[in-house]
Amino acid sequence: MALKDAFGLTYSGATGAGFSSYARAVHELQCFIGDPVGSIDRAIADEPAFVMAHVFKGYLFGLATERDAMAVARSSHKAALPLAATVREQAHVAALGHLAEGRWHEAARMLEDIAIDNPRDALALQVGHQIDFFTGNARMLRDRIGRALPAWRKDMPGYHAILGMQAFGLEEMGDYARAESFGRQAIEIEPRDGWAQHAVAHVMEMQSRQKDGIAWMRANPEAWSKESFLQIHNWWHLALFHYDLGEIGEVLRLYDGPIYGTRSTLALNMVDASAILWRLHLGGVDVGDRWAALAANWIPKAAAGNYAFNDAHAMMAFVGAGLEAPAKTLLEAQREAMRGNDDNAAFTRDVGHPLTLAIKAFGEGRYDEAVRLIRPIRSIAHRFGGSHAQRDVIDLTLLEAALRAGDTALARALAAERQLARPDSPLSALFLRRTSDLSEN
Repeated sequence: MALKDAFGLTYSGATGAGFSSYARAVHELQCFIGDPVGSIDRAIADEPAFVMAHVFKGYLFGLATERDAMAVARSSHKAALPLAATVREQAHVAALGHLAEGRWHEAARMLEDIAIDNPRDALALQVGHQIDFFTGNARMLRDRIGRALPAWRKDMPGYHAILGMQAFGLEEMGDYARAESFGRQAIEIEPRDGWAQHAVAHVMEMQSRQKDGIAWMRANPEAWSKESFLQIHNWWHLALFHYDLGEIGEVLRLYDGPIYGTRSTLALNMVDASAILWRLHLGGVDVGDRWAALAANWIPKAAAGNYAFNDAHAMMAFVGAGLEAPAKTLLEAQREAMRGNDDNAAFTRDVGHPLTLAIKAFGEGRYDEAVRLIRPIRSIAHRFGGSHAQRDVIDLTLLEAALRAGDTALARALAAERQLARPDSPLSALFLRRTSDLSEN
């Protein structure tokens, strides 16, 4: 029993009922809306032998960066193993197996090969693209999609998602004009595509086009926020524009509302919350009891040790809330993670552990130590994942640490560097003024 989709791809174990739910899950994932887990569970309930439904579910949980979710990814892999009947399905099952065991790079390579052979395999492209994001592989964020783009046409279902992913890849490689064009085209086709919306916001963030960014995000927030599981991250992007303009009241309003008003316990959402509060912390803003509420939700994840990017943001919350015990637990978990044989061992060793130590040092007023720890990892920080916009917090921490340490020469150099990269940023201008004041005293 098998079914072929509109692209000619075979789905073993699928008939009409299960595939309808599967197709819905694909659309939901492409737009980052709805409940793809619920949709794929219905597909599995209808067709227990539908191998790609099990694989899809495994990917969803494998990409969650939550330690507990990996158990679901592994069980989905186990269910899919005996069901794969085609070469493509067998490769997907193998890729899921690698992802479920934390072998991100190997999973990405297998998905790359699947998409080379099947450039219209939307799932292979999207999951690979997400892994490229979580591993900080900017070139593959662009090229994985660029290779497949000639096989797609505007009238094909999901074409907007291909454009949106291409937009983000182009942005991460600094090709801002084309990135914005691709992203806007995607939104014209599908206004609910949260990833394309976010790709254009990234362009405007990197170009310090704060007012354009605010206008872009506020033009149709219903489209990208309604029932969207990317909405918190997109609200975070709006907050960044206001932050750069020095509009702290609006940043806090967004934080207390759509960013962390619901106090999500998902790591991906708490990362955004930490990232906003830490930027405010660097600027000396008193955020009241917000750190305590956020840190309380990070505490159960302190011992996770499964994704170093999350660890650094958890440490921000522990430092902000003045919590020593979970900070110690987190560092111990990182030391254990570095002894592992998965990719997170390298993520943690190369970037995550020194950065987490630097954040703790900054919180303790050991600014010289924070500088010492951050400087060697700046050029390799992409290795532990995230985007340029997200990793900017590392540069901000280094610059603020240099200022507070009284390292005039370094602070002046970093401020000049930032001014060149972001000449229209009010924050860049503020750092230049502060380094000038430091030089005069």
